[in-house]
Amino acid sequence: MKGIGGSTIAAELNAIQPTAHLVEPIGEKEFDHRIARACQLMQEQQVPALYLHAGINLYYFTGMKWNSSERMVGALLFPNGTLLYIAPEFEKGTIFDFMLIPGAVHGWEEHESPYLLFVNLLKENGVASGNISIDEATPFFIFDGIKNCQNSYNFVNAKPITAGCRMIKSPAEISIMQHAMNITLEVQKAVARILRVGISAKEITDFINEAHVKYGAHSGSYFCIVLFGVDTSFPHGVKAPKHLEENEVVLIDTGCSIHDYISDITRTYVFGTPNEEQIRIWNIEKETQLAVFDAAQLGNTCAAMDAVARNILEGRGLGPAYELPGLPHRTGHGIGLEIHEWPYVVQNDTTVLKPGMTFSNEPMICIRGKFGIRHEDHIYMTDEGPKWFTKPMHSLENPFGI
Repeated sequence: MKGIGGSTIAAELNAIQPTAHLVEPIGEKEFDHRIARACQLMQEQQVPALYLHAGINLYYFTGMKWNSSERMVGALLFPNGTLLYIAPEFEKGTIFDFMLIPGAVHGWEEHESPYLLFVNLLKENGVASGNISIDEATPFFIFDGIKNCQNSYNFVNAKPITAGCRMIKSPAEISIMQHAMNITLEVQKAVARILRVGISAKEITDFINEAHVKYGAHSGSYFCIVLFGVDTSFPHGVKAPKHLEENEVVLIDTGCSIHDYISDITRTYVFGTPNEEQIRIWNIEKETQLAVFDAAQLGNTCAAMDAVARNILEGRGLGPAYELPGLPHRTGHGIGLEIHEWPYVVQNDTTVLKPGMTFSNEPMICIRGKFGIRHEDHIYMTDEGPKWFTKPMHSLENPFGI
């Protein structure tokens, strides 16, 4: 098969030239636009205040990178654009150092309650009651602390605002994601070239990580799943992956992070000579993936795309629903700053497709006790309809279309 085997780890690593630096990170003006969009949604939904907790949502809206911990760190955003940071008093200097979008920093000493500070800030900014939107990723202990120190407010999930903004990617976001996807696709091609009988999953995992680093993704692989033979029938892997044997299915699922945006690509093919069942299932997987892409039209829903995948598989004698042999999980997931985010291509997600949405297309087929086939590429929605980030697999004989 074309592009499979014949090279070495050393040769492939030596051939890599860094490219991650060729795409620009998100600029300050875009963070300003995000806050303005959140304020617009807050006004439309009559939300008097939004709490953004340390982590992805705080970074998305303010550009501040701060990990969640046992101490409350976050920001309150009001519909008029006022942004107030909440942090331990002793962290104020570091908060100012990390701050991109300006806002007053309100500190609490170690013996004081950050939850009472939170409530007082609401009142000081004219919010005496109402539904306060809480970042959906806020730890329960923080939510519980706020809830139990007052009785003036109700709390609602901030997802309509956070997801309402994050689901629609800007051209700058899509450009970064495209760059990350391009890098990971080249790594996938290199993986195929280094395969040999007896190679271990760990050797390949280590290679993928180092290859991503050499391309300029300094944190290496964001994740990595390497499976051979029967192991490929387990979508997210096994405890002790086997070594590669002749004529086995190979499944490689990996990605990296460029400027905090994630790539995620799965390639599945056969090392050696495929048998009739492997050929049949591989081709059904390709047919299903392409049908899902064709269904990804503006105004259609995520649920309808999932239904298309399952209808095709049932028509080929697979399933029904999540039964094996067949597709045991959702057809796809959104992607961006997180590898799994909104929207989800699944039966109960009625999100309507709009320009700027990005999501995976991976209607995996699992044959229990034998193998699994997963083609995973991602789609971004444009004003004209769906576009691929990466070109889908070509054929089983020539997986990368060489």
